[in-house]
Amino acid sequence: MSDRLIIAQSRRSTLDLLLPMANRHGLIAGATGTGKTVTLQVLAEQFSRVGIPVFMADIKGDLSGLSQPGGGNMKVEARAKELGLASIEYADNSVIYWDVFGQKGHPLRATISDVGPVLLARILNLNDTQTGVLTAIFKVADDQGWLLLDLKDLRAMLQYASQNAQKLAAQYGNISAASVGAIQRGLLQLEHEGGEHLFGEPMLNFADLLQTNADGRGVISILSAETLHNTPRLYATLLLWLLSELYENLPEVGDLDKPKLVFFFDEAHLLFNDAPRVLLNKIEQVVRLIRSKAVGIYFVSQNPLDIPDVILGQLGNRVQHALRAFTPKDQKAVKSAAQTFRPNPQIDVEAAITELAVGDALISFLDEKGRPQPVEIGKIFPPMSRLGPVTDLERQKIIRKSSISGYYEEIIDRESAYEILKDQVEKKTGKEMQPEGDPGFDWRDILGKKEVSKRSGRQPQGIIESMARSAARTVGTEIGRQIMRGILGSILGKTRR
Repeated sequence: MSDRLIIAQSRRSTLDLLLPMANRHGLIAGATGTGKTVTLQVLAEQFSRVGIPVFMADIKGDLSGLSQPGGGNMKVEARAKELGLASIEYADNSVIYWDVFGQKGHPLRATISDVGPVLLARILNLNDTQTGVLTAIFKVADDQGWLLLDLKDLRAMLQYASQNAQKLAAQYGNISAASVGAIQRGLLQLEHEGGEHLFGEPMLNFADLLQTNADGRGVISILSAETLHNTPRLYATLLLWLLSELYENLPEVGDLDKPKLVFFFDEAHLLFNDAPRVLLNKIEQVVRLIRSKAVGIYFVSQNPLDIPDVILGQLGNRVQHALRAFTPKDQKAVKSAAQTFRPNPQIDVEAAITELAVGDALISFLDEKGRPQPVEIGKIFPPMSRLGPVTDLERQKIIRKSSISGYYEEIIDRESAYEILKDQVEKKTGKEMQPEGDPGFDWRDILGKKEVSKRSGRQPQGIIESMARSAARTVGTEIGRQIMRGILGSILGKTRR
């Protein structure tokens, strides 16, 4: 196997991305319509062909064509002829489609406890005081051993904390009714935006993102984000949660011959918009440290200025498509982008950025010693898979044939905070639902809808597999009362038990 991916062609030679340097992260930038999506597609299928799994978000639906062989596209044929390619070996790729809403792919879920209070506070747009109250409520659940899996669990905990605020204040601090109310309103807004689809079980098994097929090619996981990116905070939080979970779950391996996974973060500016400084610092830490877990992160954005300098400095492999300089702000962006490249005396980078043709880019990859190579102008090679979206029929066929078909589609609703607190009320009152008077909870207000019935998530399992899954997923036992959560837990200095 070659140790490099041929990505583009300059006047003098090919421009190759070295696999041992692929975990040094990267940036793909450029204005709308300049060729970023094609570059992303070429990189994804090249990584897949050398056995590297890929995860990417599909904002426009165009990347779904990776599952189908190319052919019949005049622009692709013209680019092949321009590059002197005798022919293109069109081929499909092993693809798994994901969709938070379960419509265009397998449902992708997280639990409330794994997302944790910091990221959840960002989704809900909470201030510092409200975030502190939310953190205290998570701590109460931890200490009691009550699992927080879905939104009704969190609503139950909010109701419990509000009605027992005076008793909890000595140990957990003031839990004001105003802060609880703000969190509850945020949850209502989140549910209105479809957030209830994100939280629950079965939660994503990260091993499903690290698959290779029978031919040894990496599986490409494509998250359908045409609807999801309309709620930017939810979109950015989901991808950051995925990133932080990968950081926590993968072992330290140092520098390998190639990455274990490449993660493409499209519309990267959504991650950093309105993010508090503490969160930016943690994102920087994840980006800097996750390469030792053999994960490469590639940010995709229209403008390099969308990425904070502390993050931009960690991105070694760069592909810059054309930028437009119609306004003073645009001109500043062009100048800043030009300064991020290692100079090439034969290229006026600042001028070239505004003159690049569609499909051409300024490219600088790292060399064998991890040094940025002098910038070159290159023509991106055409993709071997389809350039454009799949049909609904083709998508459904891929979903049904998937190795995980049927697992994530079935919802599991096991005992957690809601069920435990509801059971306490029923035992206290001796009735199944709320009796006359005030027993402490109005479960109809907490749920806002009927309780979801318990269902099994897969086909019947053997005894050993059932025990293993139960042991892995059950938290809140005497071994440790702290509920596992992903949200940058180890980086924030919290231990996971």
